[in-house]
Amino acid sequence: MVATKGTGLDRLLADPALIPDRPTLLCANYTSVAADLTRGLDGLVAAGIPLVGVLTPEHGYWGAAQAGDSDGDGRDERTGVPLLDTYRLDPPAIAELIRGSQAEQILLDLQDIGTRFYTYMWTMYDVLCAAQDVGIPLIIADRPNPLGPTVQGPGLEESCSSFVGRVDIPLRHGLTIGELGTWFARRRACADLVSVLEARPGADDDPLAPERWVMPSPNIPTPTTAVLYPGLGLIEGTSLSEGRGTTRPFELIGAPWTDARLAAALRERQLPGVEIREAMLRPMFSKHSGLTLHGVQIHVIDPAALDPLAVGFAVIDAAHRLYPEQPIWREQTDLVPPRPEGHPPFIDLLWGSPALRHGIDAGKDLAQVLADSPPAPSPQEDLR
Repeated sequence: MVATKGTGLDRLLADPALIPDRPTLLCANYTSVAADLTRGLDGLVAAGIPLVGVLTPEHGYWGAAQAGDSDGDGRDERTGVPLLDTYRLDPPAIAELIRGSQAEQILLDLQDIGTRFYTYMWTMYDVLCAAQDVGIPLIIADRPNPLGPTVQGPGLEESCSSFVGRVDIPLRHGLTIGELGTWFARRRACADLVSVLEARPGADDDPLAPERWVMPSPNIPTPTTAVLYPGLGLIEGTSLSEGRGTTRPFELIGAPWTDARLAAALRERQLPGVEIREAMLRPMFSKHSGLTLHGVQIHVIDPAALDPLAVGFAVIDAAHRLYPEQPIWREQTDLVPPRPEGHPPFIDLLWGSPALRHGIDAGKDLAQVLADSPPAPSPQEDLR
């Protein structure tokens, strides 16, 4: 019986004939789950899909590795399928993995969260480039974008291209990973190599439903984290802790030099959709590890009214104004791996240009910063 609704994976598990019966490399991690939350890898093997390996992204197959890390190569204990780590490999190196596997097609199933600097889409982009080099098709099992179709934020200038933004798309892009893959393939003139198993969610399927939330990576533990991430993820490019190492990353924010004034200043701004609470946090890893920080917690009260870019901007801008003696922008040597001298600051890679950094330094507001930023393309219109 063919499944008429569900994710691309659910439809494939119900009808394996949706893809050719060929040696297949799966590009996936633990977010590849069926409707009953069982592993997609197990389901594909049981369905007779001839898997020759799994290409894994940042965080490794099981998502246990922290940001900037992975698990290396290995073998899945249950199925025996080889696990091939792609993190920090460029497309030519991924192409060699593909050739070595003797795969004749690639099936990709990863849960994106709708934000340009989330790396799973760039793993897909690199795998697409490698598949184009090898000359084999890429099939994308689609999943809903938990942030929906809203498009927001600046574009990306070429000088700020990196693994948190390979090519120019809006910061909040509003596309599913299947739509992104289709758009990337058109830009690379290889549209004939990419096909999509469309997601057909039912009326009761909510990608932000907390009871079915599979955290896409270790520091996106809840739906609330995901909806804040397009703006609060920018804190990664600053000297503020974004809450990594706490149970509320991207909701708890602070630094050794912040105090009660930060919460008061943010409350004065009356940011739509959120309330600000004065809070203490002690990160167990990442920035300011082991230190008790006096900061804030961002509480999402009305997701429909929330503007995550406005909240992220407000936090950085308020900290910069309140504590001008403190360097707000993250040092290149603090990053993993450290960036060489002359490399664009990490905040520029996240925003897509120097406009945010220059604008906050100059005392500009968000509207002025966006006006100074590269305009974003319109991939949704291009796909119509």
